Formats: sequence, C-alpha cells, structure tokens
Amino acid sequence: MDERPERRLLDVTIEVAGDRVTIVAPRGELDVDTAAQLRATIDGLLARGTTRIVVDLSGLGFCDSVGLSTFTVASAACARAGGYLRLAAPTAFLARLLDVVGLLQRLPVYATVDAARHGDTAGLVPPPDPGPQRP
Repeated sequence: MDERPERRLLDVTIEVAGDRVTIVAPRGELDVDTAAQLRATIDGLLARGTTRIVVDLSGLGFCDSVGLSTFTVASAACARAGGYLRLAAPTAFLARLLDVVGLLQRLPVYATVDAARHGDTAGLVPPPDPGPQRP
C-alpha cells in the first residue's frame, strides 16, 4: 500500500493570440509543488522573445503564497524584457486573495482574458466589496 501523499498537478497550456499576446493557462493547483512548472513555462517564453503574456487564472482551483510570488517575479521579468504580464479571469476567491495580499493593486488583473489581451482598463478587476463595515 502506497502511503505517499498524492502529488498535486498543474497543467499549463500556451496559446499565441493574433495580436502577438501569449495566453498562459494554468489549470489545477498552483503551489509550492507546482509553481516551478509555471515559472519554467514563462521563463521559456521570455527566452524565445515572448514578452507580452496574459495568465488566464480561470482554471486555478488553488493558489498559495509561492504561486502568488510566481506572478510577481514573472511580471518583473517581463517588464525588464520590455513587455508585461497581465492576470485575467480570476475566480472570486482568487480575486479576494490577490486583494488581501496587495497584488490586486500591484499587478494588472482583468476580469476577462480579452480585456487583458487588449489592456482595456475598463476590464480591470476592482477590489472586492468588503461588505458592511463594523462601527
């Protein structure tokens, strides 16, 4: 009987849009065990001269602090190369997490992949409503 914990998996697909923007779509769990896979994917794109990257977050079921740091490191690398990294289509939970840790204010996060591809500021994700305030 194998008692090792089940390995969390992350699938990453890449699509080059017609406007020379590359869509990176991680699916699954982005955490300490899988963040290196996403980072390697983005590093590979940068090595080939791809500097305009949109990360489609809609398929992430989980993201920990190591996964979140992958976004900030990748964003800085894209900026150094003269491009950008934009986040798109976060779930409500992930949008709230990005807000709580301050990334919603530091990285461009768009409601849809299309808005991110075009840099449509009307499509930026606003900070989630905190709900009623206590006196």
